[in-house]
Amino acid sequence: MQEYSFSLEIEVRDYELDCEGIVNNANYLHYLEHTRHAFCKMAGYSFAQMEADGLTPVLSRIEVDYKSPLRSGDVMESKLWVEMNGVRCVFHQDIFNKSSGALAVKAVVSVVCLENGKLSRGEKVAKAFSPYLKR
Repeated sequence: MQEYSFSLEIEVRDYELDCEGIVNNANYLHYLEHTRHAFCKMAGYSFAQMEADGLTPVLSRIEVDYKSPLRSGDVMESKLWVEMNGVRCVFHQDIFNKSSGALAVKAVVSVVCLENGKLSRGEKVAKAFSPYLKR
């Protein structure tokens, strides 16, 4: 069983459903992003702080495996753990249906930072997230 650094509960909203009554695939990208932002804030390095430090985080790659659908009224547990891979901050994210425990989405999200317009070496992010990094 994976040890996660962060977990966030999110309730499915009706407007996120498609004509089949399940969450539209694109909405999972929003859930994943919302979870990363909440993690950064909890870790003490919010996007506002990154901006103040001259950093601009940029999504460089995302891989998503859709496993089982979420429906109206479902509550999900969006979980993540994070590692540094060179200049990339890599978020390993899983979304589970809280009531059934079923895995809904498995994702790997790579983020790089621009520092004053140039690719950062990732040192500021690695330092800020060091208590949460898997090695």
